[in-house]
Parts: sequence; C-alpha cells; structure tokens
Amino acid sequence: MHSTLLLITFLLSAAVFAVALTRRLRLPAMLGYLSIGIALGPHGLALLKESAQVDAFAEFGVVFLMFSIGLEFSLPRLVAMRSLVFGLGPAQVLLTVAGTALVTGLFYGQGWRTSLAVGLAVAMSSTAIVAKMLSERLELHSRAGRQTMGVLLFQDLAVVPALILFPALAAPGEGLARAMGLALLQAVLALTLLIGIGKRLIGPIFDRVAHHRSSELFVLTALWIVVGLSFATGQAGLSLALGAFVGGMLISETAYRHQVEADIRPFRDILLGLFFVTVGMMLDIGYVLANIERLLLAVVLLVGGKGLVALLAAKGTRSPLDVSLRTAAQLAQGGEFGLVLINYANALKLVDGDVFQLTISAILASMFIAPFLIDHTARWGAHVTSNRARGEQVVQAVSAESSDLSDHVILCGYGRTGKNIGEFLSAEGIPFLALDLDLQSIDKRHLPALGHTAFGNADRLEVLQAAGLGRARAVVITYPDLSSAERVLRLVRQSHPALPVVVRALDDAGVVRLKHAGATEAIPEVLEGSLMLAAETLAQLGVPMEQAIVRVRAVRAERYASLRGLYRKEGLPPAADPAARRESGENPS
Repeated sequence: MHSTLLLITFLLSAAVFAVALTRRLRLPAMLGYLSIGIALGPHGLALLKESAQVDAFAEFGVVFLMFSIGLEFSLPRLVAMRSLVFGLGPAQVLLTVAGTALVTGLFYGQGWRTSLAVGLAVAMSSTAIVAKMLSERLELHSRAGRQTMGVLLFQDLAVVPALILFPALAAPGEGLARAMGLALLQAVLALTLLIGIGKRLIGPIFDRVAHHRSSELFVLTALWIVVGLSFATGQAGLSLALGAFVGGMLISETAYRHQVEADIRPFRDILLGLFFVTVGMMLDIGYVLANIERLLLAVVLLVGGKGLVALLAAKGTRSPLDVSLRTAAQLAQGGEFGLVLINYANALKLVDGDVFQLTISAILASMFIAPFLIDHTARWGAHVTSNRARGEQVVQAVSAESSDLSDHVILCGYGRTGKNIGEFLSAEGIPFLALDLDLQSIDKRHLPALGHTAFGNADRLEVLQAAGLGRARAVVITYPDLSSAERVLRLVRQSHPALPVVVRALDDAGVVRLKHAGATEAIPEVLEGSLMLAAETLAQLGVPMEQAIVRVRAVRAERYASLRGLYRKEGLPPAADPAARRESGENPS
C-alpha cells in the first residue's frame, strides 16, 4: 500500500513539474506527459511498469477525447466548412496513406495490411498541438488556420472508419472480404441502434436531470452515458472510442452540450494525460539508440512527406505560397490519434514489434518537432508576405492612393476594428488611408465617403512613408498580434516621435508593452468590454444611466492619460464627454 502511494505521489510530482515546464515553454502539455512515460517507463528508469489495469484505465483518456470530438461534430459546422473538410481533408489523408503504404511496402518489405495500417496512423496530425498553437497565435480564422482545421476535422472523422477497418484487416487473409463485410454490417447495425435509441432518450434524460438542479447528478449522468455507450460498442465488437464518439454526437444536438463539455473536461484531460504517459512508456530508448539512422530517416520521410502532400493539396486550392507553407507545417507531424491507431494495430497483431517501435518513435519525434517547425514556418511565411507587400509596385500603389491626402489618419489593419474606426473618422470629416494585406478587407466598394484603402504591410517603413506618414495627423494600429503592433509602433517612433499613435491592445499586459514602446495611448479591449457590461448591469438594476456613465468615465479617467484632464475639470457637465454621449444615445455633434 505504501509503495503504491509513493509511486502515485512520485507520478503526480513528475506530472506537475513536466506540465508546468511545458506551459512555461509554451509547449503542449501532451509533450510533458510523453516525457514522463519515456523517462519513468520500463525502457527508462523503470519506475513505472506496464499492466493491463493501467492500460485499460488509460484507454478511457482516448474515450473521453473521442467524446469531446463528438460534441464538436455537427452538420451546420460541416456545411460551413464543407469545401475544406470534404475537399482538402480527403486529399491530404488519401495521398498520405497511399504514399506511406508505398514506402512501407517497397522500402521496409511489409505486407499491404501492415502498410495500410501504418499509413492510416501516419496520416493523422495532432489536433491537440496545432489547435492550441493556432488559438494562442490568433490564427484560427486565418486562411491557413481554416484550411488546417478543416483537414484536422476530417482526420477526426476518419478515425471512426479506421477503428472499424482494423479488426477486419487483422482477420485471416482468406476471409478478409467476409470479415470486412461483417465488420461493416455489425458497425452499421450497432450505430443505427445506438443513434436511434439515443436520439429519443438523451434529451429527456438530461431534461429530468436538469430539473433536479444537482451538478453532481449532472456530472454522474454524463459519465454514465460515456461509459455506458463505450461498453455497448465494446460488446458489439467495436472500439470503446466509437461509442463515446456517438454519445458526444447525440449530446451535441441538445441544449446541454456546453455544460457537458465543461463537466467532462477535467476527466478527459487527466485520463488523456495518463494515456500519453502509457504511450511514452512504450517507447524503447534502447531501440531508438540502436536504430537511430533508421529513425531519423523515418522522421524525415514522415515530416517531409506529410508536409509535401499538404503543400500540394493547399496549392491545389489556389492558396498563395506562404499560406500553403503554413498549412503544410501545421499538418506535417504525427498526432494523438495516430498513436491510438498504431497502438490498436499492435494489439491486433497487424504490425510486428519492430514496425511498431519505429512508427511510434517517428510519430513522437515529429510531435516534439512540430511546435518549433510551425513557429519557424510562420515567421518565414510572414517574411514572404512582407516581401510581397513591400515590392516596388505596392509602394507605388500606396503612394498613388495617398497623393491627395494630408492631415489624414493612417489605419494599420482594416478588419472589423479598423472598419469601425474608419466609420467614426469619416463621420467627423477626417480622411483616412487603411493598409491591409487582405484583398477582401480593402474592397473599395464599401468604403466610407472619406476612406481610402491600399494593399500593403504597415511594418515596412517605405510603405508607411508612401502612405503619407510625414503628412499624417495620427496613426491607429488595430493588429490583434502584439508583436506586429510593436513593430509598426517602433517604425513610426523612429521617424516621427511626436505623432499621435493609438494602438489596440488585448489586455493590460499588452498596454504596458505598447506604452513602453512609445504608444500615445493603448486601448485594452478587455477594459472597454467590461466597462460597457458594468454600465448596462447598473442600468438594468435601476441605477440611473447618467450615474452609471459617470462611473464609467471615472474609470476611463484613471486609465487613459489623454482624457484625465478633461474628465477632472471642475464643473464639467456629463454631456461634455463625447464617449458618454454616445453611450447615452445622444448625437455628439
């Protein structure tokens, strides 16, 4: 008992240290869990030993992951991304499977069943790593981000038929067609039964549970559904993860989807962490060191091959080179479902020990490389974009657009925030020139009366000068990316130290950095949103709107240096504050 408690304490201590370290380095926590398994497993320090109980418990990490994927699976989402999900997605998966199977068969001498199993495992990319990095870099809705997420969504869906296919591939050769037919029929019957019954019962069950207003009962019900459906598909000869996926799909159609997802997340993250620890335990360090040349070749083939396939597929959609390169880098690694599939193939004896170790080692190595590859490619892609945007023709076009402008405002970025600012400037009779790299954003058909737009990257001094920086009245930087905003700000300050520069910031930390870089004022979105929310809350609670606005103005006076003197003048009437007049519905003019 004491040795077990000591082992659990040691494992938790290692997990806390590893996850804290990966967070500090801005890497996925998954890499920390994998490192624990590699270091403490039977092929490392041998403090952790493989057992059927641990493996069975860890498998529920995958079960909960598939359940979460099911919660995200909805027909509206697929319809919105159908060209990417069902166009780019199948192209990437099928080409990767075909290329991997060909290499595995020709160069490694494996049969077609083994080659197909390895190809399906290698075709999967890491949703956990890529989605997290895109979210942190605010690139989920960029063109490359949308392409990548579309392919990842298709890969998540492709796991389901792969889980059905593997047992059929593992059947004796002479009965393969029959085994595949029976597996497909079995899957169709089981899924039809589960979905048919589940659609009728899931909603009413959660309605009853919600009626009791017990969070404990709600969590227990969600866990019961996950485990129960997993058990049902397991008894039908299918994978546990498939049942969890169906359960997530059924709950996604109810009003309780987001609450269930929030309640399940702690169980999913902890059990998935345990799963990755067990995966790390499978990696044989001795095998890696003894076969380092083969492993390096496998990693190069995996990363290079997947990257090339994704690059060609993205170029097939007529994406620019920098967008295609970013998409390729974001899909050029193995993923968590690849680990699941190769582990499943090994359990079914579809692959032998040597192929299993080589494949799992290459997938893990590619996942460790992925964050650095994505970051480096993003920087290189930005450089390519900048070069394209600073070409002589671009500078001439910007100069021609600004030739008749003086005392104007230069808007760096013309997305939703830039467009709103442009509307205000035009309404006050102030001309502006907006610079952006998105051709749709700078469409001149929907410009305000005094608005001008041009294609150009504002983080190049020659582009800013062509935009009339020397004649400008002010510069407004609306980039959500803090580093990009700082770069433009420093360029402006180098040549025009006294020019007013107002910069968009996401939070207080961004405000500090931007003010230190020379911003006249940095506006934190979090603060403005909270001020409006607070004012509306006070109004709904019966506080007079004028009094609520006075409180908002007092907070603004403390935060914005340029307004402090105005707000604190003795006897200033509330209507003198233009911001307050807009909030109270009055016309500032």
